Amino acid sequence: MRTALGSALAIVLLGLAAASMRAESYPQAAASKAEVEALLRSAHSPVQYHTLAVYFHQKQTAYEVQAQAEKAEWERRSQNVVGVAAKYPRPVDSSRNRYTYFMYEADRMAHQAAHFDALAEAQ
Repeated sequence: MRTALGSALAIVLLGLAAASMRAESYPQAAASKAEVEALLRSAHSPVQYHTLAVYFHQKQTAYEVQAQAEKAEWERRSQNVVGVAAKYPRPVDSSRNRYTYFMYEADRMAHQAAHFDALAEAQ
């Protein structure tokens, strides 16, 4: 049990380190959601497309960090899934669903970022 908790913690820390390294490779764009939505409607220059790509890369990284934390929680909860009065949804199911959601959103943000990266390079 102790080694499983230690390995889960190590996985989370490695995920956070990788995510922070990835986030450092993109300049920080402090744009609010309303500004991004307005930019989505009116973007037409490579600089604007690049700004959108940076925003979506940052969102992707944030979702990946959340997914790694939830995966560690999923692994922790999966150690004890048997119970006399087990009900659905079990805590392990909740963690698995949250992990799946965060990975889905990270993938969606990656597609958006790739789209705007391609638009920025095409012009």
